[in-house]
Amino acid sequence: MATEAKKTLIMRIYNILEEYSDSEHPLKQNDIIRLLERDYGIECERKAVGRNISYLKEMGYDIETDGRGTYLATRALENSELRLLIDSVLSSRHINSTHSEQLIEKLIQLGGHNFKSHVKHVYSVKDWGKSQNRDFFLNIEIAHDAIEQGKKITFYYNRVGVDGKLHPTGKHTASPYQMLLHNQRYYLMLRDDKYDDISYDRIDKITDMRIIDEDALPLRENERFARGINYKEIASGMPYMFSDKPQTVTLRCANFMTDELADWFGTNFSAKQDGDSHIIATVKASPRAMLYWALQYNDKAEVLSPKSLRDEVISALKSALAMYLENSGN
Repeated sequence: MATEAKKTLIMRIYNILEEYSDSEHPLKQNDIIRLLERDYGIECERKAVGRNISYLKEMGYDIETDGRGTYLATRALENSELRLLIDSVLSSRHINSTHSEQLIEKLIQLGGHNFKSHVKHVYSVKDWGKSQNRDFFLNIEIAHDAIEQGKKITFYYNRVGVDGKLHPTGKHTASPYQMLLHNQRYYLMLRDDKYDDISYDRIDKITDMRIIDEDALPLRENERFARGINYKEIASGMPYMFSDKPQTVTLRCANFMTDELADWFGTNFSAKQDGDSHIIATVKASPRAMLYWALQYNDKAEVLSPKSLRDEVISALKSALAMYLENSGN
């Protein structure tokens, strides 16, 4: 065996166990010898294979040997965990097709040779509705660095045009505070200099983000965040990521709406029975967001209070009805 091969043999044996073995696919020593020569051009004897496997076990690697052969017993990520991560990437609209394919391929490699044959569905990535923004991952890196350095950023915020492409609506300067994943969308929590208030901008709609040499405004200067970020409030009280202050909202809903309430607000709602078929539910949420939520479930959930929100829902429903009647020819 060449000197270089001797130096790398132990690592190459581990590479082979990682790539080709698991509890259902153990490798005999002859299999390892064959793969060493085929994949790395290394020739070695059975004794050398056995000795180096023993060294790997002594080093703490979870490698098992039984009557069937030798295999890597545990991995950094189990197959079920890899499937979950791959499906998350596949269904994420904020990651474009190219980056999705690259990230999925990296995840597949972690599962080894035997895992690859079970993830054929990932090649349908182009069939999913994906963002067209190639700056997405770069935006995450820049935003992270800006937050760590306590600096402001500049960027262009975009909207999707009728051509399906992103079109800038204007340049912004802002103090970034946190990145948040909410309802399968990735948001950057920031304070825009133009509006001087906290907002949540979609990272997949941001382009040309840059860090500037200007200190970010402290988040705690904002009265609502004097004690920091309340992640539970953001997750359950802001279903559409509007930035207005959450208020107590009372609803009269059909009984089966408890499932929907739990999906949207988690455990951050209370309910009591109101007759046989309805409940009275109370949530603490953004009134602007609750306007859209109530319109979405307009025939199943009635806003009881606050009155201002109830009036807005009534006005929106009247406007919608007028539009439909106007365009129906009646």
